[in-house]
Amino acid sequence: MTAAEALNDALRWLDERGLNAGTSGNLSIRVDDGLLVTPSAIPPSELSPERMVLLGLDGACRSDGVPTSEWRIHRDIYLARPDAGAIVHTHSTYATALASLRENLPPFHYQVAKAGGREIVCSAYAPYGTQELSDAVKAALGDRRACLMANHGMLALGPDLQKAVSLALEVEVLCRQYLIARAAGSPVLLTDEQMDIARDSFLTYGQPESRRVPL
Repeated sequence: MTAAEALNDALRWLDERGLNAGTSGNLSIRVDDGLLVTPSAIPPSELSPERMVLLGLDGACRSDGVPTSEWRIHRDIYLARPDAGAIVHTHSTYATALASLRENLPPFHYQVAKAGGREIVCSAYAPYGTQELSDAVKAALGDRRACLMANHGMLALGPDLQKAVSLALEVEVLCRQYLIARAAGSPVLLTDEQMDIARDSFLTYGQPESRRVPL
């Protein structure tokens, strides 16, 4: 499967599961020539691999089409994070709800550590498609693999597209669980030590590469 085919399939997969709707959200994959990113304002039902847009790391288009308005976020993360092989940005319901409260996702569950830290941080707000938003997202990410985007949505990255999509789904589920728990009472938060143990355990969690099932 080509990178363009993988992006097309992943965007449809996210749409079918309600993590995006309409033309919201965008994805990218790092490629030798820069990054391959989803186009602007085209719903998944109308997408095809041929409509994905190739960008250089200088932001210049190297193919036909108009890239997502959030291309700066993707480009800037690839420049700053050598570990990022793919990026997923969604407007999923529960992550966006929590981001609209401008709150971090706290350590209410050990799986929050899958994003690489003790909590998942919510960025400052900035208008979509701007350099200011890209800067805010990078600051919220730090060295972690996911963040919330104030009044906007969430973002997850991974060494490959399958892992980035999987993390985006897990963050959405965690946000849902947290908001339900908070509606019922006051969730008991795990300690820094407990979260550090969980974070370290995830470094060796999972199947060997040769046994992974493709997305």
